Amino acid sequence: MASDNSVVADDLAAVADRAVAAAASDLIELSHSIHAEPELGFEEFKSASKVVTLLAEHGFDIETGVADLPTAFTASFGSGELVLGLCAEYDALPEIGHACGHNIIAASTVGAALALAEVADQCGITVRVFGTPAEEDGGGKVLMLDRGVFDGVAAAMMVHAGPIDIVGATSLALADLGVTFTGREAHASAAPQFGRNAADAVTVAQVGIGLLRQHLMPGQQVHGIVTDGGTAPNVVPARTEMRFNLRAYTNEALAELSERVGDCFTAGALATGCSHQVRTLTPTYTALTPDPDLVRAYREVITDLGRTPLAPEFEGAQPLGSTDMGNITNVIPGIHPVIGIDSEGSVPHQRDFAAACAKPSADRAVLDGATALARTAIRVARDPGQRDRLLAVAATRAGGSR
Repeated sequence: MASDNSVVADDLAAVADRAVAAAASDLIELSHSIHAEPELGFEEFKSASKVVTLLAEHGFDIETGVADLPTAFTASFGSGELVLGLCAEYDALPEIGHACGHNIIAASTVGAALALAEVADQCGITVRVFGTPAEEDGGGKVLMLDRGVFDGVAAAMMVHAGPIDIVGATSLALADLGVTFTGREAHASAAPQFGRNAADAVTVAQVGIGLLRQHLMPGQQVHGIVTDGGTAPNVVPARTEMRFNLRAYTNEALAELSERVGDCFTAGALATGCSHQVRTLTPTYTALTPDPDLVRAYREVITDLGRTPLAPEFEGAQPLGSTDMGNITNVIPGIHPVIGIDSEGSVPHQRDFAAACAKPSADRAVLDGATALARTAIRVARDPGQRDRLLAVAATRAGGSR
C-alpha cells in the first residue's frame, strides 16, 4: 500500500504536470526562439533575456549579472528550507549553432521551474534557476560555483538533449590548453637558415601526440586544432598557436595525460629551436558524478513517461564528452541526464543535430524533460530521508569549503 507521503507526492506531481502542460506553447516558443538566434559563450544576451523574461512573468525574483558574468543570472521562487537548483544553458557553437541542444536545456529548465513554483509551499522548497553561460567554451558554472552563486543549494539538476535517453550520464574531466610557439622569421627562399620555424614546431608536436595515442589509458583523449599557422608561405613563421582539449575519466588521469602531452609540446620547441608557452584557457572541467538517489528517482519518472533509457550497466561505457556540470556534481548532489530526440542518425556537434533540436521530437523533449525534473524534485522533497540527506549536505557545505 502506498504511504500517505507518496500519495501526496503523486498529487503534487499531477499539479506540476498540469503546469507544464499549461505553459507548453510558451516553452516550445522559447526553445525555438533561442535556437533561431544562436549566441556564443558569454555573449548570450538575447537568449538569457528570453529565459529571464518568461520566469519573471511567472513571479520569479531575478538577479542578473551574477558572479560578474553579464549573461549569468539567478531566478528564485518560494522560501522553503530546501533549495533545489535547476541549471539552464543557452550558449551555441561557432558556425553550427545549437548543435548541442542548449535551447532544449533552457526551455526544459524553465518548464520544470514553473511547475515546481506551483507546489513550492507544499514541498517546502525554494526553486532556484541558474542561468549558466559558456558551457561549450568558458566554464560559466565553474566560475559561478567558485564565486559562491551555488552556496546553499541542496541539489542541482538539468537535462541535456541527445540521440537516446541516458539517466546516469557520465562525462570526462577536461583541460583546455593554448600553446604558443615562438621562433624567428626569415625569407623562406633567400635566407631560410636564419629562421626558426614555429610551424615546424607544431608539426613535431602533432606527430608526437599522434604517436602517443597508442599508449593512452582508456578514457584519455587528445584533440586540437592549429589556430595560427603563419602569415605567408614565403616567410618562415615566427609564431604559431594551437588549442588542445585533453580529457580523462578522472582528475588524476587528466594530470598524467597533461604531463605526457606537455612533453610533446616541449619536443616540438626543442626540435626546431623555438620557445613555447602552454596556458590554461578556460576552467578545468571535472567528471560528472551523478547522485545515485536522484538518478534512481529520475529513472522511475522518465520510465513512467514512456521513455526507455539506456540500461544502467551501459551508462558508463559512453561518457558524454565533458561539461562544467561535472564541477557542480562534485560538490552538490546532482544529475545531468540525457533526454532523447529523433536526431535521424546525427549526433551532437553536427549540423543535422542542430536542425533536429527544433523539430517535434525536440519539442516533446522539452516538455518531458521539464516534467521529469519537476517530478524528481517533488519526490526527493517529499521523502523525509532524502530531504534530510540533502539538507545535511547543504549544511556541511555551508560550514566548510565548497
